[in-house]
Amino acid sequence: MSLLPLRLHPDPVLRIKCSTVETFDEALKLLAENMIQTMNAAPGVGLAACQIGREIRLAIVDPSAGEDPQALHVLVNPEIVEDRGRVFDDEGCLSIPGITEKVARPAYVRIEAQTLEGKPFVLEGEELMARVICHEVDHLNGVLFIDRLVGLRKEKARRKLKRLARSEEAVG
Repeated sequence: MSLLPLRLHPDPVLRIKCSTVETFDEALKLLAENMIQTMNAAPGVGLAACQIGREIRLAIVDPSAGEDPQALHVLVNPEIVEDRGRVFDDEGCLSIPGITEKVARPAYVRIEAQTLEGKPFVLEGEELMARVICHEVDHLNGVLFIDRLVGLRKEKARRKLKRLARSEEAVG
């Protein structure tokens, strides 16, 4: 197993709507294992395949940040089928380091997804789990958390992104 390089904003792969996974094989399982290791090393609570340059509907969610093996879920072809409530809380992203902002997300979600073997399952999540699921499904649809910001929060994030881009240009 190996750590995978993270793609950072404004990498165009982060804006692509990922393709449905149709082949459930050992390569998919290895990719998921590498994604789990990469997410835990970052550290993070979720990782979508596009964040490591793969344009497929595969995501890892673990609101425990590697502390509870029962909290880890591998989601293949996840789709949100129900959501309820709204909660504002801080959110960040491994692909947009250094920026966190309050984002509105559902308080509850139910998704339909598949296992690494292609078997369908349903997963429900509340609070942090719901937030992580929504964040990763957004990634698979080419949406970043900063796209969910409004008003002054959006402007503040836009300015931070410009400063980050300028500092990366100066280093590079």
